[in-house]
Amino acid sequence: MKKLFSLLAILAIIFSANCSRIEENNDPIIGIWSTAQASTDETVSKNASRKEWIFNDVYLGRYHEMNGNEITLKTDFQWSQEDGIYTVEYRGLEGKPTHVVTIQKTKNGVLLQKQDGNALAVRE
Repeated sequence: MKKLFSLLAILAIIFSANCSRIEENNDPIIGIWSTAQASTDETVSKNASRKEWIFNDVYLGRYHEMNGNEITLKTDFQWSQEDGIYTVEYRGLEGKPTHVVTIQKTKNGVLLQKQDGNALAVRE
């Protein structure tokens, strides 16, 4: 019986020592990015639109579109990075194109820039 417990203890030590650790992802895209379009008319300011991307460290995220205080679209997305170029895919959402962006630092802050040179979002 002592040999069985010793064997189990040794196996427990071996299995716990071999557990792999989750790699920490410190990618600069992780966080909240947004873009907003405000109305110039004070009476229509309730209709200001906002888009928000929340990137997390497991290459997934959440996308929101809001008009005023109402969420009009909410979906998940998957992102990947290769050589500083990020691809954001909205799987299962028809009509939403895949975005290919890079991170650019400007005097006004940090932004996600599309391949055509237009800004997609700024870091909050």
